[in-house]
Amino acid sequence: MIQGRRQIVIGGLLGAGGLGMSARAFSDTGSIARQFAERLSAHDIEGFGALFADDYVNHQTSAAAPPSPKLTPKEATVAFFKARLTGMPDLKVEIETLVASEDKVAASFVYTGTHQGVYFGIAPTGKWLRFTSCDIFRVQSGKIAEHWGMGDIAGVLAQLKA
Repeated sequence: MIQGRRQIVIGGLLGAGGLGMSARAFSDTGSIARQFAERLSAHDIEGFGALFADDYVNHQTSAAAPPSPKLTPKEATVAFFKARLTGMPDLKVEIETLVASEDKVAASFVYTGTHQGVYFGIAPTGKWLRFTSCDIFRVQSGKIAEHWGMGDIAGVLAQLKA
């Protein structure tokens, strides 16, 4: 998925010595972000959900997508992205850039798709959308254990209303 100007930075300090971390650890951690993008692009919501630990903690809050007291953080995250796939059935996700460490990965994701279903309560407009998010995942035992992030929900809403 990484194309053109897109890049991956793994362990910039790895070659600096003394850190005791292997290139494999960085590669394994970075692969979770690639799987995140690939499974969403394939519309594999079950496989997407499997990326998250059962005790996953989401540190990101948004007034546009407030957490549900009825759902676990994992269930709420999967529901949020399932709604995104419903709103944009041709959704594609690419990684613009990625930085990985031993247990964390940060990625800038680019989402594109056509608004063909209800999304954020807005009826389909047929508009092509492009928006980004920057996300940090803490990875434990091959799963996303924690998330911090910032998505451009205001940009999405502006494109839908324009």
